[in-house]
This record gives sequence, C-alpha cells and structure tokens, in this order.
Amino acid sequence: MHRIPVCGPEGPLRVSPTAHAPGPHPIAEPPVRAVLFDFSGTLFQIRSYPERIRAALPQPVDDAAMERILNGLEAGLVDPDVVAAQRARDVSPEAHRHAFTTWYSSAPELAPFADALYAHLKTPEQWQPYADTGSTLRRLADSGLALGIVSDVGWDLRPTFAHHRLDSYFSSWVHSYEHATEKPDPRLFHHACDELGVEPAATLMVGDHPAKDGGAVGAGLRSYVLPAGAAPGSYRGLAAVLRLTAVGS
Repeated sequence: MHRIPVCGPEGPLRVSPTAHAPGPHPIAEPPVRAVLFDFSGTLFQIRSYPERIRAALPQPVDDAAMERILNGLEAGLVDPDVVAAQRARDVSPEAHRHAFTTWYSSAPELAPFADALYAHLKTPEQWQPYADTGSTLRRLADSGLALGIVSDVGWDLRPTFAHHRLDSYFSSWVHSYEHATEKPDPRLFHHACDELGVEPAATLMVGDHPAKDGGAVGAGLRSYVLPAGAAPGSYRGLAAVLRLTAVGS
C-alpha cells in the first residue's frame, strides 16, 4: 500500500529522493485503473421533498402548506438538537435513523410521519439515477476499469442499484455503517482499493462533498468533486469522469 507522506505546515517532513525530482520531464502518474463513486448526489438523487411529503402525509398538502413545511425543515437545519444528531450519523443504522427522524420532526407537521419519511430512504423506487449515470458506468466498465461504491450511509445500497439494474457494474461495496466510521477515513477508501486489487494512486474517487469525497486525496487517491445542487433525474456532468480516466478521449 502506498504510504502517504507526513506533512508539517510547510510541506512533507520526508521526501523520497525520486519523488518529483527536478528536471524537464515530470514523473507521470499511473493511469486510472479503478473508479470509486459516492451514492447520493453523485449517481442517484432521491425524489423531491414535496413529492415525498405529499406521499407520506394522509391529507392533501397545498402549495402554501408545503412552503410552510419546507421552511420548517430549513429552520431545523440549525436547530441545536438536529445539529447534534448529525454528528457521526453514518457510523451505524441507529445513528442514521436518529439523525434523519430528528430533522424531519423539527417541522411540526412532519413529526408524526418522520418514520414514514425515513422509510423512503431505504425504498429503491424513491431513488432516481441521474440521466448520465447508466451510460457513464457502462462506458467505464466496458473500458476495463474496476468500479466500487464508497458511501456514508446507514443501509445496504445494493437493492437500490439492483432495482435500477446498475448493480452489476460494481465489484466493491463499502458502506460506512459496516465499518463504524465515515469518509474521509482512509480505511474506507483503502478497503475498496484492496477489494478491487488496485493501488490508491491508480484510483479515482468521485463524489459531491469536498471534505468527505475530496478527502480521498489524503488516502493517496485522486478525487473529483461534482458541483452541488443537481435536480433529480437531470444530467450530473459525469462526462468529466470519462475525460479524467481517458475513456472519453
């Protein structure tokens, strides 16, 4: 396994004599042989909050009531109890459920239905692949690259991928709750690399969270972080992954 150099505030404490030696020809990086993907916000997005709320509540929800509920959820994001519940939420199924149901319950109209809303997360039909997810995975797999999932999550993602016929592309599934830790813990990335039989330096991590997914760099991988805010079912911009792996060249 590639050893990450220990760095002080100004740079690495120890530098290999051959690492990035001065000269006209920079040392070439190894080609990408494996790609790891985050789940939510990267390959899939859950259906919109209004859709899920209207499905969970027994009574009709008009636009004014929906706006009030969404405002309540937005205010809940800074509620001290909600904020506390989010800490280490992905290290176990119990912590994950507590984090989300605490947030849903911060909107008074949703409190009686927090469990129903949480159940949506584990329901494959509630998740939509982005418009370019399937084609991107197919091209990467066809090119011979090994693919894996590394996700901070509280349940097994394989049924959701299987429902959308996208599970066969992946040879490694790393769920944070199964390892009692969260990204950017290097153990998660290294576990996926070990399962795929690929060195971290030849592996690209793709996600949407700068600290968590971008943190794969600290584990010796390369990383590409997608911009936030893509709507469910839209094009996610995954063509960039094809370019980064030379598949799209």
